[in-house]
Amino acid sequence: MVLKELFINGCGSISIQNAAINECIFSPINYSENYVRCIEPNFKDYLDPIAARRMSRIIKRAIVSAKNAVKESGLENVDAIITGTGLGCVEDTEKFLEAMITNDEKFLQPTYFIQSTHNTISSQIAINMKCHGYNNTYIHRGTSFENALMDAVLLFNTNEIHTALVTGNDELTPKYFTFLRRLGYWKNKVDNSLKIIENNNDSGSFAGEGSVSIIFSDKKSDSSYAKLLGMDLFFKQTQPIEQKIEQFLSECGLSTSDVSVYMTGMNGDKDNDAVYSEISNKLFSKENTAFYKNICGEYYTSGAFGVMASAYCLQQKQVPAHMMLSGNAKKDSKYILLHNHFRNKSHSLLLLSTC
Repeated sequence: MVLKELFINGCGSISIQNAAINECIFSPINYSENYVRCIEPNFKDYLDPIAARRMSRIIKRAIVSAKNAVKESGLENVDAIITGTGLGCVEDTEKFLEAMITNDEKFLQPTYFIQSTHNTISSQIAINMKCHGYNNTYIHRGTSFENALMDAVLLFNTNEIHTALVTGNDELTPKYFTFLRRLGYWKNKVDNSLKIIENNNDSGSFAGEGSVSIIFSDKKSDSSYAKLLGMDLFFKQTQPIEQKIEQFLSECGLSTSDVSVYMTGMNGDKDNDAVYSEISNKLFSKENTAFYKNICGEYYTSGAFGVMASAYCLQQKQVPAHMMLSGNAKKDSKYILLHNHFRNKSHSLLLLSTC
């Protein structure tokens, strides 16, 4: 889908990296464990302490990242808030279920139930920001953020909105980490998280979590990171993916040779990475292929981090060496094609360019 010209004018994130985006992308922390939780700010600097006591971690993270993105964009408010989340408020869901079992389904606290629903995140952001515009939440596992972004794009294309806050939020509790590890989601051992792609001869990835907020606008500003030129979502594609990519780029007026960087969702899992490797070998090259999940870890809405990282790299005109498959920094990039897939069923393509 070719879009109305959209600009990324602000970003905010709470992840397993430092909050400063330059440190996060260009000087990331290297971990030697398979499960890492977010580095959280002092929430008292952003939220009323009394109100914050009733909020779960993911709610506080989402609000703070949203506030930082809006502040960076220079806006007072936005026309729409759209959230993607794969798991929602897992911590509150666990507390509610545990209370049901412990108390024999009696004398239950309503707070845990109210805050366990997925759309609580987007609602709480809107309440805190006093935003009375369009508000929606998408839950589509590994393409939750991309579906939220598609909703925003459709609203932009029909001129219903001019600014939008699109967020991706997921948390991973120790209990849920253990559950997913039994299903083979995570590696048993991680020695070097930044080099997780080099260990993609077995199953499993490096677990992370995060809240990323991105401001999209139909007007360029002094804080603009990059432009979003086109996007596409497809499910259980019968056509070869490389043909779908060529068709997508053609609709945007480009070819594969115009793409400076093929940004992938490689995460160290052999089956996951094989999909990207095949496309890279056929359409691009090792020198032009990049990844970002060695920085943020794997979680359902890590695609939001991928958009933020790609946009920042375009603004800085450089993709750092630790994000490149070749191990060499890529400079003066003009177009980045961001490709994510979930279980090789749901795919998303986003084309970003310099402003």
